Amino acid sequence: MNIWGDLLVFVAGLWAGTINTIVGSGSLVTFPVLVALGYPPVNAIISNAMGLVAGGFSGAWGYRREAASSWRTLVRLLPVSFVGGLLGAILLLHLPESVFGFVAPVLVVVAILLVIFQPRLAAWAKRRQALTNVTPEEADHQKLPLILYVLVFVIGVYGGYFTAAQGVLLMAVLGIFFHGTLQQANAVKVILSLVVNLIAAVSYLLLAFDRINWLVVLLIAVGSLLGGFLGAGIGRRMSPTVLRVVIVVLGVVALINLLGKLVA
Repeated sequence: MNIWGDLLVFVAGLWAGTINTIVGSGSLVTFPVLVALGYPPVNAIISNAMGLVAGGFSGAWGYRREAASSWRTLVRLLPVSFVGGLLGAILLLHLPESVFGFVAPVLVVVAILLVIFQPRLAAWAKRRQALTNVTPEEADHQKLPLILYVLVFVIGVYGGYFTAAQGVLLMAVLGIFFHGTLQQANAVKVILSLVVNLIAAVSYLLLAFDRINWLVVLLIAVGSLLGGFLGAGIGRRMSPTVLRVVIVVLGVVALINLLGKLVA
């Protein structure tokens, strides 16, 4: 990449880290940029996922108090996300790249739709949380239904394979089956997403080292780390609608690029 390409990737990482704090789906910023710059889609997913791990750590640190009030829930769900993320990463690395070429456009469409409908999902989850009327401590002691474990596993597989919008999926599922506060649900979401990205990154290091672009990883890591810290301060002053429009536009760009490669 030239200096302008480097700068674009860094800014995309910064933007992704910021919006992940607010609405999620940061990969729908970084992934389209990498594809537009000419990176093969699978290589772009690998380098992007590794870079965004840093932003996941800063986001988890920001929600450390809420996570502390949900530690029992996390202990039960983390192994499920771990196994799902590992399976998703293995599928990405071992299935033919042509499979990803067909599946990726579908996943991008799913991610775009999730971002579009995220406000309704969040509002519905908020109403449901209000109806439960339980304390954070009571919520952390609740019995989690089997369907929640299954769905968290499936989302982990999705996240390990594609990464984009897994946070939105997790918030929707937690809004239905986890009767805690929204802050607790968001903390659980951030940490589960981090675990999926982290195990995927380790899998890439061990099994696909030659497909990692370390400059891209570094630029996205630094950008997303800063964005994760700045998201609460700067991002919340911006209109979530504007942020969501940017994500959708970039997602459409990625979709056009992927479809173009598919028909070429």
